[in-house]
Amino acid sequence: MNITPELYGEMSKNASPKSNTKVNVPIAFLVGGAICTLGEILRQIFMKNGLDETAAGTWTSIILVGLSAFFTGLGLYEKLAKHAGAGTLVPITGFSNSISSSAIEAKSEGFILGVGAKIFTIAGPVILYGCSASVVFGIFYYIFR
Repeated sequence: MNITPELYGEMSKNASPKSNTKVNVPIAFLVGGAICTLGEILRQIFMKNGLDETAAGTWTSIILVGLSAFFTGLGLYEKLAKHAGAGTLVPITGFSNSISSSAIEAKSEGFILGVGAKIFTIAGPVILYGCSASVVFGIFYYIFR
């Protein structure tokens, strides 16, 4: 059977679940905003307790990453992401979730060949293209500033 790109696109469109953007976008916005608001609340608490802005931001990031990994391990982050969609992917917690979930899936294969080899399966491309883009933009900035 010879499948053309147009036929494949049509088959994929028919097989894909329909999404209700009028509902999904506001929910993603609210959940992503709630995660960021939690981060800002933590940052303000740290600053009120004497930390400077940089240290408060660092501790806020550490706590959000830790909470995301913890809730991923309990299986709760996946349930939230199922309903919130991109709202859980955009903040730093989504990155933590992608690394944690890869590590959890690979732990049965051992720590070296399982977790060590596959922990960046999902996050690896993000790191690669993020670093590559920063180098390209840095070169452009250096040349054209």
